[in-house]
Amino acid sequence: QVQLVESGGGLVQGGGSLRLSCAASGRTLNPMGWFRQAPGKEREFVAAISWSGGNMFYADSVKGRFTISRDNAKNTVYLQMNSLKPEDTGVYFCAKRTRGSSLSGRYTGANEYDYWGQGTQVTVSS
Repeated sequence: QVQLVESGGGLVQGGGSLRLSCAASGRTLNPMGWFRQAPGKEREFVAAISWSGGNMFYADSVKGRFTISRDNAKNTVYLQMNSLKPEDTGVYFCAKRTRGSSLSGRYTGANEYDYWGQGTQVTVSS
């Protein structure tokens, strides 16, 4: 049974930083991703990382501000968020893909992932 547990969310002022963590159980050499969902909106892609950590992909809205990384020895994926804006507010979910994967690990659609965490709330005040 795969379990993903996010942590690190909270309330922060605009321009501030937060670091989200996603602790995963089971085999962890899989592509992982972060998504977010604001109230009344669909879940959207934020960032993805290949199983080795060698390839990272970002939504245009977060490029240059967010960094995804992973520590496979700790079974953990991180999302460092800097220069936060009120429009970054939402519930952040980590996701794991366990089906077959390409070498690039570029998966940006929610339907390309197989397991999800419960989410962690990020609120950015103006």
